[in-house]
Amino acid sequence: MLIPLLLAAIAGYLLGALPFGWLIARKFGINIFDHGSKNPGATNVKRVLGEKFGAKGKRAGDLAFFLDALKGAAAAGWPVWFGGEHVVAMQLTGLVFALVGHSFSCWTRFKGGKGVATSAGGLCVLLPIPTLLGLVSWILVFQISRYVSLASIVAAVVLPAAASFWPGTPRPFAILATVIGVFVILRHRANITRLRNGTENKFVKKSAAPSA
Repeated sequence: MLIPLLLAAIAGYLLGALPFGWLIARKFGINIFDHGSKNPGATNVKRVLGEKFGAKGKRAGDLAFFLDALKGAAAAGWPVWFGGEHVVAMQLTGLVFALVGHSFSCWTRFKGGKGVATSAGGLCVLLPIPTLLGLVSWILVFQISRYVSLASIVAAVVLPAAASFWPGTPRPFAILATVIGVFVILRHRANITRLRNGTENKFVKKSAAPSA
């Protein structure tokens, strides 16, 4: 069993470590570690590039989110093709190490994002319905508050709760969802402090320009 798990861990870390947000920002001549929250996650990429390059920059941020989610999905999904009795353990290991790789990438001096998109991609493979419920909660909280961080924290609570109570959810997957939820919340410690102090950044809708 050790070799399959080691293979899943290595593949998961290397997938997760791919610094898509940093690479995309570099294409625009931006070192994302020097701007905004100095985080290479999709939220900061979209905010920074959107402010500097408008709609094109925002689309680049959306691409960063999609690619970060894709690497989580790949890390959790490829063991299915490996087959054998260790598939579930390999999926769990792959996603955990993808999250570690995303948050502590060897390509960016072990700096990285907070793992929301990567977690969501992997959990879509393992827990589609609970993840959908978490996504709905994220959208609702974001639309009401315009705080990405608050929406992510709420989703990190809703998803493991849904996984724990949803019929037929394998217990290891529910435990993993809880561990990931706690990890995501811990990665948002600075955001929680700013939310309490009223200094957290919002995604504010721009009002349309008045007609002549």
